[in-house]
Amino acid sequence: MSPVRLGVLISGSGTNLQTIIDNVDSGDINGEICVVISDKKDAYGLVRAKKNGIDAIFVNRKEFLNDTDFNRKILEELKKRGIQLVVLAGYLKILSSDIINEYRNRIINIHPSLIPSFCGKGYYGEKVHRAVLEYGSKVTGATVHFVDEGADTGPIIFQKPVLVSEQDNVESIKNKVLNVEHVLLTEAVRLYCEEKIIVNGRKVIIRE
Repeated sequence: MSPVRLGVLISGSGTNLQTIIDNVDSGDINGEICVVISDKKDAYGLVRAKKNGIDAIFVNRKEFLNDTDFNRKILEELKKRGIQLVVLAGYLKILSSDIINEYRNRIINIHPSLIPSFCGKGYYGEKVHRAVLEYGSKVTGATVHFVDEGADTGPIIFQKPVLVSEQDNVESIKNKVLNVEHVLLTEAVRLYCEEKIIVNGRKVIIRE
């Protein structure tokens, strides 16, 4: 089976990107990361990509008249490399319908909570963990899901809970959840590349 051509979108340091790179290099993921795209010029994930010989592209929203044209540029970069699976590894912008329609059930996102809790518009990064603490939740976690037109509303692939202690703060919860994100995201990408993920409406079935 030929390696699946992967495109990874990031906005930050790229720790989830690094776990995918490591698993591709070790042979655990039957994929090839063909491009890493960021909407942030100083995102360290771009440095990680360059260090590993991966095309690293900064797409500047300010150079485009609107979000539609900005997203079309990203879609153009993905298509010209024959990308088969798009992975959002800490990418903070909303994708356009053009990208979603082109890659229906072929875009995987990681979210730092147990969807449908603490998700949707405005819930990203540390804002999620702060909301968990303020609400007094005893459990949080991470969710890997396919991307649709809504915000964090696509079919769920994996979820794993993380307990919240009385001593936890935003930073400690972020670190605990991030460790879970690394495991779930790489496993989802691995299974996709092995053609073991089936989407049936809102339900995701994992084949043995």
